[in-house]
Amino acid sequence: MATDPRHQVLRLRKKHLPGEHEPPTAADGAKLVQAQSVWHALLAGLLVIVVFAAFWAMLTDLLQRYLPWLSLLLGFLVGHAVRRGGQGFDWRFPLLAAVMTLSGAFLGVVVIAAGTTAAEFDTSVFVILRNVTTLTWPVFFDEVLTVADFIYAFFAAVIAAALSLRRLDRREFQALRLWQSTRP
Repeated sequence: MATDPRHQVLRLRKKHLPGEHEPPTAADGAKLVQAQSVWHALLAGLLVIVVFAAFWAMLTDLLQRYLPWLSLLLGFLVGHAVRRGGQGFDWRFPLLAAVMTLSGAFLGVVVIAAGTTAAEFDTSVFVILRNVTTLTWPVFFDEVLTVADFIYAFFAAVIAAALSLRRLDRREFQALRLWQSTRP
């Protein structure tokens, strides 16, 4: 067993000693760029939206009360899903997270309204959603959607966009800058 003369048992590990780590290269930056996946971010966000819309509808039915502020939770979850799924750090990922959160918030309201209507007509939610026509949407926007839904959806999109970017450490950031400087 080799002994390190600098090693002291009661001291914390020193992660930032000079010469301990090899410097980042442009190839490391290229690996970071290649690790980004808009497709995986989209799939992760869609999965969160579908599960959350079902959860939101069930919670609304259980409590017999509509909670529009739950779209903020949707923004939080979509932002984290896009970050974990996409591993992205450029402008595409906040935009994707914001658009997906806006559409997910309105999808949740549509599912909740369909569930409420299905309970009134003693049928299933899928029958109501399948029978939606172009004449249904003006009534939906007049009677169901409120200003609060738009405000909560907007702030949820802002939350999702803020949380969707991958956090780069110092070494990854330097590798990315080196890769960008070597590109023509």
